[in-house]
Amino acid sequence: MTRATEAFIAGAIAIIIYFILFFGFVPLPEIVQDKIVPVLPWWVLMTFGCYCLNNIGYALYTFRDCPEAYHELMSEIQQAKSDLSAKGIQF
Repeated sequence: MTRATEAFIAGAIAIIIYFILFFGFVPLPEIVQDKIVPVLPWWVLMTFGCYCLNNIGYALYTFRDCPEAYHELMSEIQQAKSDLSAKGIQF
C-alpha cells in the first residue's frame, strides 16, 4: 500500500467519524455536541497549519547543519548574481 493510499484511507475514516459525530448518530453530551464538534474541522486545520509552520521554521533553523546544501545554494546564488550582473542589473 502506498503512502498516498494510507493517507487517503486515514482521511476518509476521519471524515466519516466526524460526520457520525456531527449528525448525532453517537450520543454525546449536549455541550460537546453543540460547542465542540462543529469547530473540530477548524481546530484540525489550525493544528495542521501550526505543524507545517513548525517544520518550516525548524528546517530554516537547522539549514546550516546541512553543509552540502548550504554550499550548493550559495554557489547558485553567486551564479544568479553573476548572470544578472552580465545583463546589466546592479546590486
